[in-house]
Amino acid sequence: NQTETADIGAPIVFVGYGIKAPEYDWDDYKTVDLHGKVALLFVNEPSSDDPDFFKGKALTYYGRWTYKFEETARRGAVATLIIHRTDLASYGWDVVRNSWGTERSYLKKDATPKLQAASWIQLDVAKKLVGLVGLDLDKMFQRAQMKDFKPLQLPIRLKAHVASQLKPFVSRNVLAMLQGTDPALGKEAVLYTAHYDHLGIDPNLPGDKIYNGANDNATGCGILLELARVWAAMPVAAPRSVLFAAVTAEEQGLLGSEYLGKHSPVPPGKIMVDLNFDDVPPLGTPEEVEVSGAERTTFYPVVQATARDFGLTIRRDPRPEAGHYYRSDHFSLARVGVPSFSINEGIKYAGHPAEWGMEQAKDFTEHRYHQPSDEYSPDMDFTGDAVVARFAFVLGSKAAWLPTLAGWVPGDEFEAARRKGNQ
Repeated sequence: NQTETADIGAPIVFVGYGIKAPEYDWDDYKTVDLHGKVALLFVNEPSSDDPDFFKGKALTYYGRWTYKFEETARRGAVATLIIHRTDLASYGWDVVRNSWGTERSYLKKDATPKLQAASWIQLDVAKKLVGLVGLDLDKMFQRAQMKDFKPLQLPIRLKAHVASQLKPFVSRNVLAMLQGTDPALGKEAVLYTAHYDHLGIDPNLPGDKIYNGANDNATGCGILLELARVWAAMPVAAPRSVLFAAVTAEEQGLLGSEYLGKHSPVPPGKIMVDLNFDDVPPLGTPEEVEVSGAERTTFYPVVQATARDFGLTIRRDPRPEAGHYYRSDHFSLARVGVPSFSINEGIKYAGHPAEWGMEQAKDFTEHRYHQPSDEYSPDMDFTGDAVVARFAFVLGSKAAWLPTLAGWVPGDEFEAARRKGNQ
């Protein structure tokens, strides 16, 4: 809550997944009053094979940690403890520690409710905690899968003194725009985005202390800069404007793109589509392209046709339960109604067996993701990044010349925001 100190002395309430989703007839809170209490909850959301229930295996925004902190704050909790499970989150505890164990950035405090402490707890530690009062966390997890789950006030209190050093600073989004030539369409724009931040420096680390972020996200920035260069060199300007945005503080919770969505020089209702680039692996020539979320937009037929022209197979998200769609900057634009998705390579690469790409992705996640070891190597092959850049250029060109704005398919969670933006 952006204060120098916070003193917490409050009972802990286990609230399952901490979700209230009327459209799925799901309410973990029932009649519990969280005011002045600490919420203990699991990351992610109830699993199901039913596509009409929390989208089946695909994670919805209700499963993201950002929602859980927001919802418990709205309900008056003083603190929230998210129980981390690697199998549910799709990333290990080291990612949580490296992201949350040092300095953390927030947008300047506004009127929205804030927690005094937004925290994570390891699974084994949570098991020991509830075990102190004779409870079994595995059984509590099973109960949390049930619609009739009821919050459980634990006979445990959290007592904590949280001391923080506040350092106000300004971090900027960097924008550039090519003005469209059409009197009407020129007021609309095609948007390209990539985040330019990473995790900075951790002086407490042994050895290398710099989080370089070569993959995450110098690759995306390189694509964004190259697209801007090529668009600026075009002999004929497009009828629709083209907006380029290098956004800050993605690793702090998509803060830069959140700000962009609220303060864009082109209103969200007049942005045709956002094409985002985040962590595009330099692994060689791809045979697939990944555009998860594009299928939710009316722009998808254009994406499909372009992939065919490039000889690329569109790869479906192999782990929809990981919620990748909600973990990069395009999501901030989607929340304000803009049809948005990231463009990336798939996992099949020319000259390599089918399983090679997946092995590379797993190795990166385990050994370099959000670690100082994510740094440049002379062995990197940027052929695939160039393919993604060309693919995005063609998509953007088609978007800039289409006569009508793209939207969301009927029934999508962002459809209402698009309608609101178009009013």
